[in-house]
Parts: sequence; C-alpha cells; structure tokens
Amino acid sequence: MNRSARVALSALSLAGAVALLAAMPYVVGVDWEQIFRELGELDLGWLIGLTALWLAGLWAYTYVLTASLPGLTHPHAFMLNAVGSAVSNLLPFGGAVGVAVTFAMARGWGHRNAAIAVSTLVTGVWNVLSRLLLPAVGIIALLVAGEVPDRRTAVMALLAAAVLLGIVGLLALALRSEKAARAVDRGVRRVALRLPRRPRALLLRADGALLDVRGKTIGVLRTGWRGLTAGMAAYLLLQAVLLHACLVAVGADVEPAEVVAVFAINRMLTTAVVTPSGAGISETGTAALLVHFGVPAGPAAAATILYSFYTYAVEIPAGGAGWIGWTLRRRRRASSGRSRCLLVKK
Repeated sequence: MNRSARVALSALSLAGAVALLAAMPYVVGVDWEQIFRELGELDLGWLIGLTALWLAGLWAYTYVLTASLPGLTHPHAFMLNAVGSAVSNLLPFGGAVGVAVTFAMARGWGHRNAAIAVSTLVTGVWNVLSRLLLPAVGIIALLVAGEVPDRRTAVMALLAAAVLLGIVGLLALALRSEKAARAVDRGVRRVALRLPRRPRALLLRADGALLDVRGKTIGVLRTGWRGLTAGMAAYLLLQAVLLHACLVAVGADVEPAEVVAVFAINRMLTTAVVTPSGAGISETGTAALLVHFGVPAGPAAAATILYSFYTYAVEIPAGGAGWIGWTLRRRRRASSGRSRCLLVKK
C-alpha cells in the first residue's frame, strides 16, 4: 500500500470513528444536549479524582515496560506508553507505527535494538494474554450478575470461560518451560492436521512459533515475569476502577459484577481495527450494554463519553506533548554535543 492510500485509509477511518461517536447517543436513545447536561454537573473534585485514576493507570503500565526492557526508567516508560497510545488512537493499524516510534525513542535513550525488539515482543505477548483472559472474566462476571438467561447458556458461558482460562494458563506454562512449549507446539500441529485446509494452513504456519518466542524472550521472562504480570493486572484493575468512577460521577447505579462485564467488553471492542483503537465501536457497545443493565440512557452515554475521554481522547495530546518533549531534548543533546566538538577542535 502506497503512502497516498495509507493517508486516505487513515482519513476514512478517523471520519468513521467521528461519525460513530456522533451517532452513539441516538443509538441508545438520548441526544448530545442531555449528555452535555449530565457532564456539566460534574464538579472539580470529580475531575481531579478521575484524572488521578487515569494517571495512576498509566503509571502502573510503566512496570510492564520496565520489566520488559532492563534499564528503562519509569518516567521514560511513561513517555513511551503515552506516545505509543497517541499513535494507536490516531491511526488504524497503528501498531506498526507505534513500534517504529518505540524503537526511535528507546534508541535515543541508549537501549540496543535487540533489547527493544524483545521488549516489544514480550509486552505484545502479555497484552494478548490479558485480552484472552478478559472475556473469561467478563463471562464469569455476567454469571455472577445473573445476566445469563437460562441454564444452557450458563453452561456454555462457563465452558467458554474455562477454555479461555485454560489457554491462558497453557501459554503461561509454555513460556516458563521449554518442555511445555514443545508439548504445546506438538499439540497444535496434531490439532492442525485434523482441521479443514484453511485453518490447518494457518496453524501449521504457526508451528514452532511458541518456541521461537520463548527462545528470544527467556532472559526477560525469567527475571521480569512478576513485574510484567503485576503491572498488567494493576493497569487493568485501575482502568476498571476508572470506569466505575465515571459511572458513579454521573449518578449511574451499576453493580460491581456488571462493571467488570462492561469493562471486559469495552476493552475487547477497542481491538476493532476498523477505526483507531476501535473508537466509536467501543463507545456504542459500552453504552448499549449499560442500558441493557438498566442504566438510564442519559447517564449511560455520559459515563461512556467521560470514560472514552480518559482512555482515548486525552491520550492524544498527552502523547503529542511527550513526543515534542523527547524531540526537543534530543535536539538539545545533539546541539550540546556539536558545541563540545567545536570547543575540542579549537
């Protein structure tokens, strides 16, 4: 795809996100005037508290990055996360651009390409594991909330949750043990050979991939898996608490189990690649699910917009500020280096 096509695709994707966001209130049966009225009643104390929760979540994620890239400081990890999130929130398929930005910034701080590549791989694996786990958590939360309509559906939901949890556990074990990784690869190959042609070809292409990932990341995983896991868990927990706080701030009464289910679905919808970070899609799905749980349309839409502001919109200027700060500091360092060279020559 050439540059003009990428620009056109990005513009179309952003336009789609804006259109979906604009239409979201009407999908759930409310208008923007009512949403602004709900948000206008927030006092300064709530805004300060919500901002503090948002910043705490971003800081928690720095432990994921510092555990995956030895020598990376928490302030640098905070900046790296902010800039990467801004790129993902602006561009469809922004992951590749985000990786390029990560390499540029981390190299500027003196990290080697190999270490950055391993960090990118490890954090990617942990993000995939967390996304596999979230649906299971959401399904269990729905069962706790009593939102599954009949026994057959409940059994199916429990089986799906058990399978997802089993996959996560198997992957975690395989990453810790070479013997387990080889066993998983053999199992994947045996399953693939019994499948129809297309899924068989897809799985066979992944043959040996787990061993390759483990081989490249074993050093980081051996020393950093606790930090990776704790940081990711804290980050997701704080994002869920932020969602609950947004609901409480606009006067919505939602049970904790329902909040967990809504959060799990919201995070899954952000992986939709039609729009950057699933913008518009995740908000519509989240507001609709809140209405399904009995939240009035006005507070449901207002809480969704408020949560989206902290998890999507505000990350763009924050990341832009981080990129500008990094660029200016690099230029000052380069200018200082040239000045020292001139003084030595004189």
